[in-house]
Amino acid sequence: MDGTAPLFRMEGISKRYGGVRALEKAELTVTAGSIHAILGENGAGKSTLIKIMAGVVAPDEGRMTLDGSEVTFASPAAANQSGIVCIFQELSLIPELSVADNIVISNPPKRFGMIDRKAQRKIAEEALARAGASDIHPRALVKDLPLSRRQMVEIAKALARKPRILILDEATSALTAADVARVFEVLKRLRSEGLALLYISHRMNEIAELADHCTVFRNGRNVASYPAGSKSDNEVVELMIGREYSHIFPPKPASAPAAATVLEARNLSWADRLDNISLSVRAGEVVGLGGLDGQGQRELLLAFFGVLRGLRGEVLIDGRPVSIASPTAASHGRIGMALIPEDRKTEGLMLPMTVRENLSFAALDRLSKAGIIDRAAEQRLIDDMVGLLAIKTAGLDIPVGALSGGNQQKVVIAKWLMRQPRIILLNDPTRGIDVGTKQELYQLMRKLADAGAAILFYSTDYDELIGCCDRVLVLYDGAVKRELVGAGLTEHALIASALNIHGDDVRIGQGEHA
Repeated sequence: MDGTAPLFRMEGISKRYGGVRALEKAELTVTAGSIHAILGENGAGKSTLIKIMAGVVAPDEGRMTLDGSEVTFASPAAANQSGIVCIFQELSLIPELSVADNIVISNPPKRFGMIDRKAQRKIAEEALARAGASDIHPRALVKDLPLSRRQMVEIAKALARKPRILILDEATSALTAADVARVFEVLKRLRSEGLALLYISHRMNEIAELADHCTVFRNGRNVASYPAGSKSDNEVVELMIGREYSHIFPPKPASAPAAATVLEARNLSWADRLDNISLSVRAGEVVGLGGLDGQGQRELLLAFFGVLRGLRGEVLIDGRPVSIASPTAASHGRIGMALIPEDRKTEGLMLPMTVRENLSFAALDRLSKAGIIDRAAEQRLIDDMVGLLAIKTAGLDIPVGALSGGNQQKVVIAKWLMRQPRIILLNDPTRGIDVGTKQELYQLMRKLADAGAAILFYSTDYDELIGCCDRVLVLYDGAVKRELVGAGLTEHALIASALNIHGDDVRIGQGEHA
């Protein structure tokens, strides 16, 4: 580090869950007035490390010091009282309560024994402003906010506790580009105010912009610590995965005769979110959905999957109009559709239930006769999926919530693959997972397409759209504005199209919609 006395230090920290080693003799030094990035694959020990710091779990061995004095935290409240606050990837908000209620929930201001609503609102407004989210109304119900705005409330809630050490675990993974820019400004300001920030992210561009120092974890151990910018991205990735880093995206197939159109929309509209969208996806094709976040991409996927009511226009399967009244109708019969949702924790998994139960849930009708599950067939299919997606788990009968984020996402995907879908809708599926797991999912996506699946893929990562997709449809204000293909599928064209910029300098492939 720079010679400054450390604010917080962890030495020889170890933690095991049964026979699984989460941390082994881990070390970490945190300095005030700096942003320290923690890097590593899912399952490398990062989450366990910060849970120990935040008082969520206790280490099996090792010691922690704060201002040079040894400390232990019996609970998150004890860590908060010492000035250590964590913003976890999984939101801790209560949807039915207001923004203000959530921000002050652990210590609401009181007057005459009752909650002082005026003081509560003032605290919430100050916290939201400090988080760069003053446009969020304190009285708004959290359940009425989109995921990106909920994440901003989570950050404001943490800042209201006036931390000395702020831990951010994938805190930008659900944010829009505009919100990310605001958060970066906030974090840089907090650093200048003397806070120590621990920042966990799988987005290397964020690390490059924010971090002063980096520590890499692999298999429960810290394997390197270095000043930010002193190693190339490839060197960092090789430290994370413990092997030489090969090209992350699988090769796209050479042009082939056009396959049959499997999924099609004609003039699809919904409320003020979708505006006369027409598109098609052929068998064996990966079609991307691009554009700034919140331009109707998620609603389009939900429309295809039978979630939205009041749709106008037509959806066609194999060239024939269909009415998809529910997700059950979408996933069954000749439609054969699967949706990998945006939020695996709340929309894709039942966290207290076992890995086995989560895997087989969507395919129970295929595995059952007269209401009785064929356990042998279930086991064969589960074994196939665990092998296909390389799911790392200590067993099939542990809660799926005990798995790392990347392996949880693999379970969500495997659950739907057990139904052998022919149309796959992907809603930002790599959000918050490590580069090694991302590479596996990219290869799986191409493998499924090569086997004949029609894939519609929304991502907030331009590199993913360029590297994985045969074509990309760019949405703006609920409408398809551009179709980028071939040499026209570039980052420059994606960004310009996302901003709905016209001009000769924007190189666009065939099929422009605007």
